[in-house]
Amino acid sequence: MQIAGSLKEADKALFYLINKKLSFTGLDQIMLLLRNQYTWVPLYLFFLLFFYFNCRKYLLPIVALSLVTFALTDFTSASLIKPFVGRLRPCHDPTLQFNLNNLAGCGGIYGMPSSHAANHFGLATFWFSVIKNTIGQKWFWLFVWAFIICYAQVYVGVHFPGDVIVGALLGLTIGTLTSNIFRQRMALIDSIKAD
Repeated sequence: MQIAGSLKEADKALFYLINKKLSFTGLDQIMLLLRNQYTWVPLYLFFLLFFYFNCRKYLLPIVALSLVTFALTDFTSASLIKPFVGRLRPCHDPTLQFNLNNLAGCGGIYGMPSSHAANHFGLATFWFSVIKNTIGQKWFWLFVWAFIICYAQVYVGVHFPGDVIVGALLGLTIGTLTSNIFRQRMALIDSIKAD
């Protein structure tokens, strides 16, 4: 119990550092923009076109498994784990309510794990694997992209750092699972084409 209490206090201290000490007005709108789902629509369209022009024979499984990855990370984080864990978001935490920069409203009551973190790390992991296995490139910047979105979640006051870490781990796990399924589909498609 003492370790859990220490971790919780460290999590709150790190939240306070990011949300209060390292925040300044010039960054506020940027962080709100980074966590907005519509900001990334051009990136998603880029990936659709990129996969169409570079991995056309695998396009259907790529698109289907991208959607499956998102659906699994979102459902697992929001509908299964959050209600089970029941950890309050910072804006619902009575010890922090009057001492945080709440830039994005509050959202739901519970925050562990962050669905934003799970979704984006899941997609980053899956797309990284697809690109590595189809064209042989390693796009590590995908994980930087997911990390920046996670940081923005803490910065605007809707998640503790622990929430986004657990969400990221969930996303990495599900993204790895769907990557393995993709590699099996890829091998099947290649064997059919070879026959």
